[in-house]
Amino acid sequence: MDGFSYYNIFETKGMEYLIIIAFLALLVPFSIFLNRKVKIKRQFRKAIGILTTSILKIPQGVFHSSNHTWVHLAKSGIANVGIDDLLLHITGEVSVKFLKKQGEKIAKGELMSLIEHDGKVLEIYSPISGMITGANPALEDQPGIMNEDPYGSGWIYKIKPVSWNAETSSYYLADEAVDWSQMELLRFKDFLAVSVPRYTPEDSGVAFQDGGELRDHLLPELPEEIWQDFQKAFLMPRETPE
Repeated sequence: MDGFSYYNIFETKGMEYLIIIAFLALLVPFSIFLNRKVKIKRQFRKAIGILTTSILKIPQGVFHSSNHTWVHLAKSGIANVGIDDLLLHITGEVSVKFLKKQGEKIAKGELMSLIEHDGKVLEIYSPISGMITGANPALEDQPGIMNEDPYGSGWIYKIKPVSWNAETSSYYLADEAVDWSQMELLRFKDFLAVSVPRYTPEDSGVAFQDGGELRDHLLPELPEEIWQDFQKAFLMPRETPE
């Protein structure tokens, strides 16, 4: 036909075009595969959780003691006592063993309960002195409510205090409790950096996510020796009962 010209694609740049098309055909599924792996990794990290102060519940009107118990005085004059949200994020779900009964007296710094996970135990000490007026019966059947609502339905004891002002004067309240929790989180990081390699050197990275963030609900994965060290470093009362 007049005016018609035929070009052999392999004699021009057609071969280059075919290579580019083939490359793109391989690149697209590979990119989808990589994005899927990244998405799965993000979902995995989200499922594991990262422990930061931004996820902690820290009510403004609750007194926090240095051994990770809290106390709140109601209008009735009876105080609710429990363990703080930071400790529960470290331990995950635990069961509670009550060591005091209604009507018994307890002193500040006296052992009041045990928390346990798979046979590993931590001792919890009372933040105030007074008379036990009740223990939380819901914790026997539903220990998880401590994690869900640590400062509400997750209380451990009700105590009628005998020396409220003197015994809570050094405790952390409102913004001070937030700042103290941040410092405790940093201290926990330093604690793990020393303790984990000491007892499980092959798993020295188990405590942290990529970037050095702390993993949520970490303590159950660690050996009993680390629980014992954690007890001494974070939960022992600074003042002993008389």
